[in-house]
Amino acid sequence: MDTLALTGLVLLAVAVLLVLVLLVRLHAFVALLLTSLLVALLGGIPPERVADVLREGMGGTLGYIAVVIGLGAMIGELLQHSGGTACIARSLLDRFGERRAPWALALTGFLVAIPVFFDVALILLLPLVYSLAHRTGRSLLYYALPLAAGIAVAHSFVPPTPGPVAVAGLLGADLGWVVLFGAIVGLPATVLGGIVFGRWMAARLHVPVPAHLFDEATDETRPLPSFLQALSVILVPLALILMGTAAGAFLPEDHALRPPLRLLGHPFTALVLGTLLACYLLGVRLGYPMRTVQQITSKALEPVGLILLVTGAGGVLSRVLVETGVGQALAEQLAASRLPLVVLAFGIALAARVAQGSATVSMVTAAGLIAPVVQTGSYSQPLLALTTLAIAAGATACSHVNDSGFWLVSRYLDLSEADTLRVWTVLETILGVSGLIVVLLLSLVV
Repeated sequence: MDTLALTGLVLLAVAVLLVLVLLVRLHAFVALLLTSLLVALLGGIPPERVADVLREGMGGTLGYIAVVIGLGAMIGELLQHSGGTACIARSLLDRFGERRAPWALALTGFLVAIPVFFDVALILLLPLVYSLAHRTGRSLLYYALPLAAGIAVAHSFVPPTPGPVAVAGLLGADLGWVVLFGAIVGLPATVLGGIVFGRWMAARLHVPVPAHLFDEATDETRPLPSFLQALSVILVPLALILMGTAAGAFLPEDHALRPPLRLLGHPFTALVLGTLLACYLLGVRLGYPMRTVQQITSKALEPVGLILLVTGAGGVLSRVLVETGVGQALAEQLAASRLPLVVLAFGIALAARVAQGSATVSMVTAAGLIAPVVQTGSYSQPLLALTTLAIAAGATACSHVNDSGFWLVSRYLDLSEADTLRVWTVLETILGVSGLIVVLLLSLVV
């Protein structure tokens, strides 16, 4: 298929999905699978290959995220049932005050997501948001959007998350400059998107705490965990992941400690150990028998099935769009234009993001097409770092129905698809566009 036909295909895919979900009111899981099947057939994927592509998309997405969601849900349920989230929420409110709690959450999300993936940080920290919103009676968005903005910005803008690291490697950008400029670009975007837009949106859309995901009822006959006990359940797996990242970055390949530290720092291992720690500190140590702890952790998995199916179906559509060559075609079309380097980088990443959903894949796609342009010219390290961040900004904007993160946010905030477009898609676009503006301003002086 030519570029024009592929562009029309992705527009058709988005239109069909929106019609099925918003107008026909078909369940998102079924709508995503139907749209994926239609796009696969119209996109030229051989009929005998379609089923394999759908399976690869589902398996590739859930192979990682199912473990993360499952273990994260167990930790979150133990925090909630034991009163740990309420303890942390009270401490945050007492220390920062209700007016400054969104700032604390935005900064927490930004710092936490630097060494970990978006979904890991979001799932681990959302119980704090539930408890704060339940305690104050405010819209869930008042606290959730600052947290999500901080996590999203760090995930795309600041190494050692995979996206900016991969882009910097392809462009030959120095990671030191990327980290420095990433913080300069990311923090204003977090404030504008998370704090300013978050407050504006929360005043116009009251979102209650999802009853099926949050239950603050505790057994008052047992002692509550301390602030440090509750916080350690979150910080220990994050610290392990950071340790694994540091081992990969600073230890030589043949160092004896590198393999075990990398294993301990993998999100799977870190979250398993975090779950065991939660079972002890928030269960056994507080006097709960193991049978009760088992019941609590089993209960945590009850609402997870729907989240996994919808998120996996989003991965299916993303895989189908990649297989049809849509993202590549749109990116090449933009590359043929004569735009400034940072604007061109932003545009290619944005086209890939709209076409196939994944921020990391969009960043790598854009970097692969920009790299030949960079190699033919003479660019300073600061400009290469800014180009890396322009790609990150483009890959952040316009998250929509083909992005698994869209469905993760939708289900964990209990938002309808229409409200998720109003809230999450607009938030991500604010983050991406404001990031580009700061990058353009910095490019004038480097």
